[in-house]
Amino acid sequence: MKIGIIQQHNTSDIQANKQRLAERIKQLAEQGAELIVLQELHNGLYFCQTEDVNLFDQAEPIPGPSTEFFGALAKQLGVVIVTSLFERRAAGLYHNTAVVLEKNGSIAGKYRKMHIPDDPAYYEKFYFTPGDLGFHPIQTSVGCLGVLVCWDQWYPEAARMMALQGAELLIYPTAIGYESSDSQDEQERQREAWTTVQRGHAVANGLPVVTVNRVGHEEDPSHQTNGIQFWGSSFVAGPQGEMLFRASKDEEVSTVVEVDMQRCEQVRRWWPFLRDRRIENYDGLCQRFMDE
Repeated sequence: MKIGIIQQHNTSDIQANKQRLAERIKQLAEQGAELIVLQELHNGLYFCQTEDVNLFDQAEPIPGPSTEFFGALAKQLGVVIVTSLFERRAAGLYHNTAVVLEKNGSIAGKYRKMHIPDDPAYYEKFYFTPGDLGFHPIQTSVGCLGVLVCWDQWYPEAARMMALQGAELLIYPTAIGYESSDSQDEQERQREAWTTVQRGHAVANGLPVVTVNRVGHEEDPSHQTNGIQFWGSSFVAGPQGEMLFRASKDEEVSTVVEVDMQRCEQVRRWWPFLRDRRIENYDGLCQRFMDE
């Protein structure tokens, strides 16, 4: 499978961001991409650095303007596109939602982000209701896609649930970066931990992982922090965690990465982790913490 990824530095001009994405999507399609993955909340700035009720105005329904815009591109170019949108479900009810658009421009499925962080400069609980669609892969013409979003990438349970339902690929639209007050060593430890845990999901489930992060500096509108320096480093890993591609930490990148899906089948035959799971002994995983 030929997978296109777009790591972009966004500005406050939503229409310009979308137009730049459209141009890159066309370029990747011309290079043979069958599946194109965009970063988390790709239409604008990462607005969760502050808590501001006026920012809910950026949300949109699904279907809506963005699914029409990117759906038209998917149909025109004959590609599957994974988008990441700020969903307005109802007044006072909003989600961080990934929408997969099929080659004919229709909505193949959507996933609402389940794990919602709340940290300095990442005040997502103010904006997003946790997803209620569960962990279910989305069937498309290019395969069964296990689409998750950003903070979900730290949770092996989410990846496993997707794998147990037939996902052939794990996909993570992402927006994550450095805290400026941390030392350079600490910043690098965090970036490497982020990469390592997702490569672990690839190994544990015998599935490729596609992670697309944003890049560049975005100011904190409240000026309470120094903003976020998004660390880019978008990557594609194979089913043994091998790095097939890793993008720059500080530059925009759009490229096509080829993944051998037949090899993924072979890896699962060599390492049959699903066969050897001791499911009768995993009841404790459904508890918050095992006190006894």
